[in-house]
Amino acid sequence: MIQRTLLTDAPFDQRDMSWSIRGRWPCSWISAPFPLAPPFVLAYRLRFILEQASVFRLHVTADERYILYLDGMRAGCGPERGDVDHWYFETYDVSLEAGVHMLVAQVWSLGEKAPFAQVSAQPGFLLCPEEDAYRDVLGTGRASWEVKQLAGYTFHEPLSAFAIGYTLELEGKQFAWDFEHGVGTGWSPARVLQPGVTAQCSEVAPSQQQLLPASLPPMLYQRYRGGRVRHISAPSLSHTHSLAFRAAEHLTEEEEGWRALLAGDSSLTLPPHTRRRVLIDLENYLCAYPEIVVSRGEAGSVRVNWQESLIADTHTWNKGHRGEIEDKYFTTLWRDRDGIGDSFHLDGGEHRRLTTLWWRAGRYVELVVETENQPLTLEQLHFYETRYPLEMESSFSVSDERLQRLLPLAFRTLQMCAHETYMDCPFYEQLMYVGDTRLECLLTYVSSRDDRLPRKALRLFDYSRLPGGLTQSRYPSRVRQMIPPFSLWWVAMIHDYLMWRDDVAFVCSLLPGMRAVLDAFVSLRDEDGLVRSPAGWNFMDWLPAWPDGEPEGSHEGEICVSLNWLYVYALQKGVELEQACGEAELAARYQRLARETVEALTAQYWCEEKGLYADNAEHTNFSEHSQCLAVLSRLLSTEQCRRIEAGITGASELLRPSVYFLHYYFELCQMTGRSDLFFQRLQAWYQMLDLDFKTTYENLDPFTNRSDCHAWAAHPLYHYFATILGIRPAAPGFRSVMITPLLGSLASSGGTLVHPQGELRVSFQQLGGALHATIALPETVQGTLAYHGQQCALHPGEQQLRL
Repeated sequence: MIQRTLLTDAPFDQRDMSWSIRGRWPCSWISAPFPLAPPFVLAYRLRFILEQASVFRLHVTADERYILYLDGMRAGCGPERGDVDHWYFETYDVSLEAGVHMLVAQVWSLGEKAPFAQVSAQPGFLLCPEEDAYRDVLGTGRASWEVKQLAGYTFHEPLSAFAIGYTLELEGKQFAWDFEHGVGTGWSPARVLQPGVTAQCSEVAPSQQQLLPASLPPMLYQRYRGGRVRHISAPSLSHTHSLAFRAAEHLTEEEEGWRALLAGDSSLTLPPHTRRRVLIDLENYLCAYPEIVVSRGEAGSVRVNWQESLIADTHTWNKGHRGEIEDKYFTTLWRDRDGIGDSFHLDGGEHRRLTTLWWRAGRYVELVVETENQPLTLEQLHFYETRYPLEMESSFSVSDERLQRLLPLAFRTLQMCAHETYMDCPFYEQLMYVGDTRLECLLTYVSSRDDRLPRKALRLFDYSRLPGGLTQSRYPSRVRQMIPPFSLWWVAMIHDYLMWRDDVAFVCSLLPGMRAVLDAFVSLRDEDGLVRSPAGWNFMDWLPAWPDGEPEGSHEGEICVSLNWLYVYALQKGVELEQACGEAELAARYQRLARETVEALTAQYWCEEKGLYADNAEHTNFSEHSQCLAVLSRLLSTEQCRRIEAGITGASELLRPSVYFLHYYFELCQMTGRSDLFFQRLQAWYQMLDLDFKTTYENLDPFTNRSDCHAWAAHPLYHYFATILGIRPAAPGFRSVMITPLLGSLASSGGTLVHPQGELRVSFQQLGGALHATIALPETVQGTLAYHGQQCALHPGEQQLRL
């Protein structure tokens, strides 16, 4: 038996040893004894004998990634993603009977063909038993590990999914089938490299991985049992991107056989010289490892391609209704090529297991199978769902059927964008961007007590900071990118954690990085007290009027009004963070800087005629973005906020946010009590339901937008709890609560929200112009209910109120 376990402290710290050896592991990295340049895939094996039943612990990692097998069975994979200075290892507790056993690790290094989020220092593999008695028996660099290259892999550009890593093509006649059992020829003694080291090691080469324990539980790896076959045809071409799905070509007589294969009820055999194209609708969005087991079919092939949606028009890239397939194409957005996926050329052997090194994502799977002179038996067709094991622990119930349907869709989006890090989208990039991640963390706080992924995200962005103080826009990433506004959103992320979770010590550990970010912007202030735009991509929101998402004034050295308001917003978060950590002097400094900036913005950009802040000195361009951030700074007078609120509703020329930045518009609605504005803008999400989306999309236009799964647009789930039900922390650590429901015309709504001290339950009904509320707080929490100008004190336990 082998099982993953999580550690709180790194092994082998050797604190009682000399500084020169402190932090060095007793086992070493190993690699191939022959020269190799990425991309390549290796297998390592170790045959060992246990004289008696044994229990021991193994620490395992690799560069870039590994799958570990014990006695031919998959035991785990990794390593959890980090960077070179924070390289994770997994820990396994092992219990084995006496006898002969086999450890095998499949390890790959793809170099420039790896996902952007995959960094690398030096390819290799490291396995180290914690117990000294097993190190010479099992440890790399000490036991007799062997290695061989797994031939047959070719890697191809993933087209418009540019950042996810290259797709694979496997030549079965070259591949070492059953390598996971440690069988076959071509094994050579592994070459021993340097010992593993932790951050406690005082002398480390810049390219050497500094090891630390995995911070997350294993990713989900579970067979998905949904989906159905929508189309079967015998296409005239192997490349199918130009062939529309048409009901007239559907092979109805073959439906049952393919249905039974997908369900796992039976196998399916294709005769020689046959080509079949099968469209599988997973009926949900899925991140998964495909696995197909086949026998015979020599010289035949199997191709497994993925898409989020089908394309109705390859000239406009209109996707249309996501559930419709008639006269639509399985093709790659912007490239008009066969979908993104993997292909396998068969050697004719028995029980060949076809799978990928990395997971794929989408709703639709296209299976293209071709046979030559031999029949081919498809024995199994499975999809193994993978993601962070995040499950909904809160609950919700609302009288509006559309909203009740929307909330699970939003949570599914969060699940699909949560893996070893958060990510913007699972199909196109798989990168953790700060702007996206802030909203994903908020979604996590209202969904689950598990905050390990938010903590890791906060840490990784701190690790990403460059000498100038700013965070990188996305991390980890081997391709550096700077979006300076995202550094300010990271400050807000820290503040979110302060309020929604109860760990001030963790928050205070991040403040040196926060100060570096704010000071980087302070250094850009001009003589008027406004921040000049820094170098980099000053993205704010995807709008047609803003090239590349950059507002007016975003070029280096110019004045961008919305960026200045974001700077004020972040300074205000910094004030509360410093206060929570006992740094009143620093808090006062940030407060002064914020007020000075607001004064300068008001002097130059306030348009008295419209009651709005302009985006340029001429007062000709306006955006809701600047108004939202101005109000959310909480530094404007009541009269100014009232005028901005009126201006937003009355000015038709304002630039409106996309679904991403509508989060901040909804925050304004919550702050001003405008339920009418809030529910009006929810219509974009109700359209997603009408178009059969399974997750929330990326951008403005649901028909031509790029990504169908973008968690930065899943924030209505957060706003159900924090805005509609109105439940928000009123003090750090959620030690008290302010409940300000924004119900609009909802007859009833309620839910149970996870809380650091347990759970918080609310139920609201609007009857005869009155609010009937039932509220239950954790036993240590007090709060206030505010509704239409009335306030009631809340005590621990359950209470019923009428306002």
